[in-house]
Amino acid sequence: MAKQNTPFRYDYVGSFLRPEALKVARSKYEAGTITKEGLTSVEDQEIRALVEKQKAAGYKVLTDGEFRRATWHLDFMWGFDGVGHSKTETGLPFHGEAAMIDDTYLTGKVAVTGEHPFVEHFRFVKALEDENTVAKQTIPAPAQFLEQMIMPFAMPNTSKYYEDTEELVQDIAEGYRKVIKDLYAAGCRNLQLDDCSWGMLVDPNAKAFFGTDEEGLEAIKEQLVRINNLAIEGKPGDMIINTHVCRGNFHSTYASSGAYDSVAKVLFARENVDTYYLEFDDERSGGFEPLAAVSGEKKVVLGLVTTKSAQLEDKDKIIARIHEAAKYIPLSRLCLSPQCGFASCEIGNKLTEEEQWAKLALVKEVAEEVWG
Repeated sequence: MAKQNTPFRYDYVGSFLRPEALKVARSKYEAGTITKEGLTSVEDQEIRALVEKQKAAGYKVLTDGEFRRATWHLDFMWGFDGVGHSKTETGLPFHGEAAMIDDTYLTGKVAVTGEHPFVEHFRFVKALEDENTVAKQTIPAPAQFLEQMIMPFAMPNTSKYYEDTEELVQDIAEGYRKVIKDLYAAGCRNLQLDDCSWGMLVDPNAKAFFGTDEEGLEAIKEQLVRINNLAIEGKPGDMIINTHVCRGNFHSTYASSGAYDSVAKVLFARENVDTYYLEFDDERSGGFEPLAAVSGEKKVVLGLVTTKSAQLEDKDKIIARIHEAAKYIPLSRLCLSPQCGFASCEIGNKLTEEEQWAKLALVKEVAEEVWG
């Protein structure tokens, strides 16, 4: 019997809190006191230990916890030709704290020549699968990559290399199609596109973020769904491609707020993914009504358990919310997960590893009670 693919009734987004040994090794590598090989050896060891914990927790999906990355998205972009980065002086504005992640920008035309580093990262996890588990690879969505380069602060630099945004769209999509092809050849059948761009579009300040008006926002929605669909066009029929829609996750803070209503008819109806992992952990995400727009037989993983605080949710309240969501999309097409990763960036969220695993135990317990 073939193993099931994602999503599972109890699932998770992908990143995990970085163990102390890994943080120490990373700082030693940056200080030049250990080699790249020395760092990789520690990464390998910590990923093996993480995967054992994922299996012991009863989860059927495996990831490397994003242990080889500084951030959930930028490291992937750095694997493309034509993308550079440097230490930030200002960071990105999150609520209550600036996210001090590297400034990332174009240095030339975007392309993928050779094999993207993440393909080898995937092979490592793939080799740790057993008869009960499948490995999934998380990468930022093409829309996220495009957004990084066309936001008002980035355009003066981007326009040095691309007079026409459409040319950039095509180059990013082509790069993704190569990465997807190489991941598939490496045995990947479960890919997840992480995407904060929709979270920014639903924010009350979206027009200011993008430097445009209401009509301009509609055009951006069309551009983002198109690049995501272009990038996964022609993907193998037995490859599952899901997406996680996020509002920012840095050290337990967030970047944007807003319900899904204004993007539902584009994102939920027209993006050619198999599943949406959606944040619903607090009032910033709005109600479940937009789930009625999810087209076809696509599934939704409800992110009802927050990774932003250590406090455990009330089990009965989560169950009640699952049944509330089932008014808009059949219960058979719903699953449960935490709302985001535990460490979208190396700094991680404000909870302990023990509290992280308690959250995942709760997700599993609730899912088994709801779906059996």
